[in-house]
Amino acid sequence: MFNEIIKKTNWNGSDLELSTGKIARQADGAVMLKMGDAAILSTVVSAKQVKEGADFFPLTVNYQERAYAAGKIPGGFFKREGRGSEKEILVSRLIDRPIRPLFHPGFLNETQVLCTVHSYDPKHNLDILSIIGASAALAVSGIPYLDIVAASRVGYIDGQYVLNPSLEELGNSKLDLVVAGTKDSVMMVESEASLLTEEQMLEAVKFGHQGFQPVIELIEDLKKAVDKAPWETKELFPQVLKDQIRNLTKEAIKEAFTLQIKQERYTLISDIRSAMIEKFTANEEYSAVQVIFAFKEVESEILRADALKNRVRIDGRKPDEIRPIECETSLFPSTHGSALFTRGETQGLVITTLGTGQDEQIIDALEGEYKEYFLLNYLFPPYCVGDASPLRAPSRREVGHGKLAWRALKRALPTRTEFPYTIRVVSEITESNGSSSMATVCGGSMSMMDAGIPMIAPISGIAMGLIKEGDNFIVLSDIIADEDHLGDMDFKVAGSKDGITALQMDIKVRGITFEIMEKALEQAKAGRIHILGKMATAITTNNLVSQNAPMIESFKVGKDKIREIIGPGGKIIREICETTGAKIDITDEGLVSISAVGRDKLDAAISRVKAIAVDPEIGDIFEGTVVKILEAGAFVNYSGNRDGFVHISEISHERVESVTGSLKEGQKVKVKLIGFDRGKAKLTIKNAEGSQPEKPKKEVQLNEKAVIPKNVTPPPTSKGEKREVAKKWKNKPVSEDENITERKYFN
Repeated sequence: MFNEIIKKTNWNGSDLELSTGKIARQADGAVMLKMGDAAILSTVVSAKQVKEGADFFPLTVNYQERAYAAGKIPGGFFKREGRGSEKEILVSRLIDRPIRPLFHPGFLNETQVLCTVHSYDPKHNLDILSIIGASAALAVSGIPYLDIVAASRVGYIDGQYVLNPSLEELGNSKLDLVVAGTKDSVMMVESEASLLTEEQMLEAVKFGHQGFQPVIELIEDLKKAVDKAPWETKELFPQVLKDQIRNLTKEAIKEAFTLQIKQERYTLISDIRSAMIEKFTANEEYSAVQVIFAFKEVESEILRADALKNRVRIDGRKPDEIRPIECETSLFPSTHGSALFTRGETQGLVITTLGTGQDEQIIDALEGEYKEYFLLNYLFPPYCVGDASPLRAPSRREVGHGKLAWRALKRALPTRTEFPYTIRVVSEITESNGSSSMATVCGGSMSMMDAGIPMIAPISGIAMGLIKEGDNFIVLSDIIADEDHLGDMDFKVAGSKDGITALQMDIKVRGITFEIMEKALEQAKAGRIHILGKMATAITTNNLVSQNAPMIESFKVGKDKIREIIGPGGKIIREICETTGAKIDITDEGLVSISAVGRDKLDAAISRVKAIAVDPEIGDIFEGTVVKILEAGAFVNYSGNRDGFVHISEISHERVESVTGSLKEGQKVKVKLIGFDRGKAKLTIKNAEGSQPEKPKKEVQLNEKAVIPKNVTPPPTSKGEKREVAKKWKNKPVSEDENITERKYFN
């Protein structure tokens, strides 16, 4: 019944299996990928006809996780998978980016790629396997897909590069880098790093590229075995149309590219395009779509030729020149931290808010539930590009840009012990003309420093571009939207002056060489340092935490004390929070974080928790409450839920006739721990500091029973010497409460 084809290889010590012909046979291409316990089905389907008027390639990529893959039932009321999670969106983009440039330019049929996780294995990277599965499904589909892509993940642990590290290994890695590409070139890079150098990052990309070569060979073997007939393709427009448009518009387009203001330039280009559409569709010889694509080719040629030949860009800058930069901080009095970063016509307004552990985001994923204390949201309102359009939920682009900025800033944050706040950064792009994600990085760094976060180092970001014709190429620093749209590469680098924290690369042509990557990294470093210098004009050191933010202090307690602090059913911790107005969070490792608005509330809660968590020592003084009165003394509750006994003789320095005459139940008293009797605490009130009013010192006159300090030498026995000593001490007052010994003197 099935004509199943299976291909296997050993990749990095594990068996990788690709099979087709058994499941999802009505799709144009379907491949089941298995590695360890992981299983992913990748399918691809394309419409048989191009939609009328289509002027772009409508490719949709979706990565889907099924809860059953990890033996779980989805949470929530409906108990089924809903809209895509942030991870699913990010992995979908990760699959899309390396495969999109490899479709035939003339192929405009609507195409959908689906990658569904049916079995989960924490030892293997589902995003990497999904890229491989999607590439394999395209390879066997017959759809005009020009090359074979594979991918790998690279870690950097103990000074060594590690291929496809597990989730557990990534926890100890200074690098998390995903690289995808063909046999000869790199198509996509996505990474975060702990301030690694340009040389280390480039070596990681090379290591990952070499690492996935066996996978490309496996997909090639599968494609040959399937041997499906390729789809026919046609050119988007005839060459003669392009030549005619070039002759008519070349000078006008050049003139438009001299305009410095984006909106003016876009308006003039749009007018020229509309005139060409009207001219060449009048006699119905060409369609509007053909004219649009031909015009775009001409526009791209003019921009690229001028940059390559004259080394001058649209806005007159040199290849490595950065646009003018303005930086400000502390814009709004009620926020915890704020910054405005403006670079040319790109501007980001970035706000930082500090919260407690109760503000952490709880994330339910296949790998289990976990909490995230650093949140970054990137917003791209329509007005930032002069549009008036409906507001919708965050797009995939917004989620992706926000995650890139999150990666860039996360590696520069202090540890939770050093700074126990939950951090939320919101970047609102108020103007956009390229590099808005990198404006978020720069503004985010300043905003967090303004909020008092002790960052390891300030972080800046820059977007690099590429124009390449044959062996001739030019790398562009701080690209604008036109250079991104008409260029060959979008290469984003973020980091401090000492190293890289995030790197993202997307290629629009069939790959670039490591020589170009090295040049781009070197040029990006110079630009990054230049931007850091501009940021330093607004803020150079971390501010104090805002008075509007909650105050937080953290300390460690023994794991055996966690239960005592929480109490039965949370009774004790809830009572502390209600009475002090503070919030308390305790981790499984015994890290206690206490937060409150106001020092008094914070200190009160800290005192209550430490009273429970720290075992009292003899000599410690506590604020206690009388809970029971007996004839022989009173029981006092102290140090949380501990009770001790105060004997009647320890209540006052004066004689106490009755305990009830000196103490009442519920009375607050200071007590000192003076010992234990059969495990029960013995307390004193009279010797507790500040528990009794200080008594006035009584003076006594030297007489036959006078007293002298211990360090006075006793008088000799001869009568003459006795008279001299008596004369010396006669009528000298000695304080009654000094540490003294009684001696007899004679006048």
